[in-house]
Amino acid sequence: MTGLNLAPPLLLSVSDVTRLIRNSLEDQFQDIWIEGEISNLRAPSSGHLYFTLKDIQSQLRAVVFRSSAMRLRFALEEGLAVVARGRISVYEPRGEYQLIIDSLEPKGVGAFQLAFEQLKERLSKEGLFDDTRKRSLPPFPGTVGVVTSLTGAAIRDIVAVLRRRCPVVNILIAPVPVQGEGAGASIAEAIGLLSDMPQVEVLIVGRGGGASEDLWAFNEEVVVRAIARSRVPVVSAVGHEIDVTLSDFAADHRAATPSAAAEAVVPVLDEIMGRLEELDRRLHRLADTMLQLQRHRLERSISVLGETRFRIQGQAQRLDELREGLTRIFTEQLTALHRAMVERWHMLLAQGPRDRIQRSLAVIPQLCKRLEQEARRGLLSKRQSVGMQVAALDALSPLAILTRGFSIVHALSDGRIVRRASDVVVGDSVQITLAEGQLLCHVDKVSPASIT
Repeated sequence: MTGLNLAPPLLLSVSDVTRLIRNSLEDQFQDIWIEGEISNLRAPSSGHLYFTLKDIQSQLRAVVFRSSAMRLRFALEEGLAVVARGRISVYEPRGEYQLIIDSLEPKGVGAFQLAFEQLKERLSKEGLFDDTRKRSLPPFPGTVGVVTSLTGAAIRDIVAVLRRRCPVVNILIAPVPVQGEGAGASIAEAIGLLSDMPQVEVLIVGRGGGASEDLWAFNEEVVVRAIARSRVPVVSAVGHEIDVTLSDFAADHRAATPSAAAEAVVPVLDEIMGRLEELDRRLHRLADTMLQLQRHRLERSISVLGETRFRIQGQAQRLDELREGLTRIFTEQLTALHRAMVERWHMLLAQGPRDRIQRSLAVIPQLCKRLEQEARRGLLSKRQSVGMQVAALDALSPLAILTRGFSIVHALSDGRIVRRASDVVVGDSVQITLAEGQLLCHVDKVSPASIT
């Protein structure tokens, strides 16, 4: 019988087996959804997140790489129930399978809502939302700062209401994006910019309505802290009355709409003038009533005290004079008050940015001319300095020494410079470098001693 030829067994390395298992798992579990509870959470400086997903019976290692972690709207916490989407792979150095997560959502609540509650709780503990921090709005601001988008309806509503209620108020607008990537940072920067301007007395920060995701920029921590740091009171006007953001809690006053915010920061100028006129009329009526009452009292006294009639009549005349004086004083005070209001109006108009810009533009040509003169003087000084340095270098140059009749001798055998007669022997060849050209010479005689 012929013997059987058995094939040798297939030998695999540990790496080969691990790679085969990884390929098999990745093929079968490319896109899966898993729910579980977070434990053993680690967040190293690399930005990756490592933790374990577990339930009552089992656990699974998981990783969220930095690119995916940056998109998370909420902070991961120990014990948080989540729903993860990703793929199963094998970490080959340890031969362990793990879930690589592409997206993560909290179970039972939206990511935006959880992030909102987490940040609200943390900032509230710092005292950023305390009522003791709230400041009153100025009764008659000269300049109002507005932080919002130039393309939305909110800015049109705010400006229209401000102009209608108080035409003399100055409006400084810092246009910003109010949604999307980087909107929060732009809003915070604009709040700080307007707050640092000494003429600004109150700020309106907000936008029109939208979905919760559209309003998220006003929930970002950088915006909330900028509102809390503002030098002047801030009115938050985000969305509609039912919309609530963290900016509303940090602001000194919350308005239901942008239009309501404009109504809150400035009074109606016509109403103020009307109240002054009404007070003027009431003062006149009060004065007339008081004087008539005194006159009646005097008349009754005259009837009772006939013997003092003339004295009382003198007092009545004095009262008439006092009435006229009091009326005159009231009139002068009201006139002065009206004049002050008009001066305040003109002063507010004169403080507008247009005149300042024109004055600043007039100085620019002078500054340009002065800069050109300074540049020319500096260039001339540099040229003189360079010329002096070039002259010094020329004086030290070996070529300049050659022009005065000196020469340089090199030994042809090794190229060294011949400084003494003893450096060569009879029969050597030397090269003599002159100011112009070179000489190739043969040594016939060597005289070591100096020749006088």
